[in-house]
Amino acid sequence: MRPASRPDNRRVLSELYGRRSSAPLWSNAGAATEQARSVIATLRSASEYGLRSDQYGGEGLAAQLVALSGGRNITLEEWMQFDVALSNSAVNLVHDLHYGQVDPRAVGFDMPPRNETFDSVEQLEQLATHADTTAVLAAVQPDFLHYRLLLQSLVRYRQLASRTDLTALPPVTGPQAVGQSYVGAPALRHLLVALGDLPPENASRTDAILDSDLGAALKRFQYLHGLREDGTLGGATFAALTVPLAQRLRQIELTLERWRWLPPPQAPTIIVNIPQFRLFLFRSKVDREADMLRMNVIVGQEYPRLRTPVFAANMNAVVFRPYWDVPSSITRRELLPLMRKRPDYLETQHMEIVGEASDGSPPLTATAENLQALNAGRLRLRQRPGAGNSLGLIKFVLPNSYGVYLHSTPAQLLFAEPRRSFSHGCIRVSDPVALAAEVLSSTPGDWTVERIQAAMKGDVTLRVGLTEPVHVLILYGTAVTSEDGALHFFDDIYGHDRRLEAALGLMPISPRPADRSP
Repeated sequence: MRPASRPDNRRVLSELYGRRSSAPLWSNAGAATEQARSVIATLRSASEYGLRSDQYGGEGLAAQLVALSGGRNITLEEWMQFDVALSNSAVNLVHDLHYGQVDPRAVGFDMPPRNETFDSVEQLEQLATHADTTAVLAAVQPDFLHYRLLLQSLVRYRQLASRTDLTALPPVTGPQAVGQSYVGAPALRHLLVALGDLPPENASRTDAILDSDLGAALKRFQYLHGLREDGTLGGATFAALTVPLAQRLRQIELTLERWRWLPPPQAPTIIVNIPQFRLFLFRSKVDREADMLRMNVIVGQEYPRLRTPVFAANMNAVVFRPYWDVPSSITRRELLPLMRKRPDYLETQHMEIVGEASDGSPPLTATAENLQALNAGRLRLRQRPGAGNSLGLIKFVLPNSYGVYLHSTPAQLLFAEPRRSFSHGCIRVSDPVALAAEVLSSTPGDWTVERIQAAMKGDVTLRVGLTEPVHVLILYGTAVTSEDGALHFFDDIYGHDRRLEAALGLMPISPRPADRSP
């Protein structure tokens, strides 16, 4: 299959061959160069990068090269047809590895346009002259350590994906704890050994007891799949164990595609990975775990109107003891019915009706007329600062069109849940003091932990503008490889993997992972 010439390819190819006075790039004295053969081999194995090999015409180019090398007299025109076709395929590959195959905005991801200079002609010339094709292509891919780690995991899971028998476990009738009998214990051992969660010497055991070794391996599996770590073979764990490994491979491929949408790394940067329920702050341009601040977060619920959006923004301020300006949608749908039912609702929830956007706006009484104005959006509802405020005692401001921000919360118990999709779309952070200390580190005022805690316990609302804005990326990846080599998988809680599959023209793998709770 010969790949289509994409809209920008004509310009790239015209410039490329114009520089060369229309001389061939991939052949010399009637013979293909070693670089041509290397690039064709790479096109044929594009799946090693998480791409579809059939999209780059490698097989057709290989057959064309065989025909050109058959011993008959080949015209320059025939060599040039091959040359241009190979250049067209190569520029497609280079583009997809650098920018991704689809526009993120086409699948609802609000990623900013990439502004860095990228010279496709130069990349083609390097491919055609450099002895190491792999090294040239490595330079065009995302410069993130964790992208490269995930790419390494792809190789192993491509081998595992062919083992359809591994996940065919006998069903469980109820939660199976350590010490109980499970007829599928031998098959479970084979699976966990293959995944690396159980030492290889366990593979030969044939008894049907869930022993302590299996319990420990199940705990590790649960940790790597965002489940409650109890070592018990329950429904949620069984559902994750029986997800086809081809589907796990697909999760890796889709996450690699999303990595390619990101701008080049900068420091400092905050990344929130929604399905992982985790926040990472990079202190440098290298995303090494030893130089990261990491913490659990709570993200938006799975109902479409309550999901946390995927977008990029710049954090520009921290607010201590913030008011919570209740979104009009929450006011109308959730709170107005309670206010009409309970006359003391505002007071018990430390809320007030106000008319202006300023924090100093005087509160208004909850008359029927004012409640009607709230419903119409002419007035607004806010919650006064304090320990019981829904935003907690710190708000991290990152202006965006979604009205989403990061904040603390009084509901700390929810951070112990493995599946943390509880908010209305904003992101609650588990360690707001540590995050504030990081983002305020270059802002005048000596923002030590002690001073931050004092501002949280004060009696005034205090807004502190950041001297240097912090780049924030709210992302969505259902596969992550950590530096210890462990591969973590997460549920597609918002269905974004399914939408990206469709955009890439991929057939869904059946059966898909169950929509499960921990």
